[in-house]
Amino acid sequence: MSDTATITHTDHRQSLAPRWHVILCDDDAHSYDYVVEMLMSLFGHSLERAFSMAMEVDSQGVVIVETTSYERALLKQEQIHDYGPDPRIRDCQGSMTAVVEPAP
Repeated sequence: MSDTATITHTDHRQSLAPRWHVILCDDDAHSYDYVVEMLMSLFGHSLERAFSMAMEVDSQGVVIVETTSYERALLKQEQIHDYGPDPRIRDCQGSMTAVVEPAP
């Protein structure tokens, strides 16, 4: 009977990949309800977390809604831009704006 050692190699590339922020920008053309619903729908945030982010974007002008890989950040930015106008605001012309920036 021989003793066999098993060597495990852990791939750390995913954890070392640069992270990117998806940053939602404030505007006056969308209601809190719209922002909360969008964040819950697109990011899976809880009602409480989404409302907290809605308050932050309203008071600070921006809020980080997710930190992720570059590809996913671009996808989430596109989903925000494609979400459509706020049906509660008659003169709302389109979606909110989001930017993607490298996380420090």
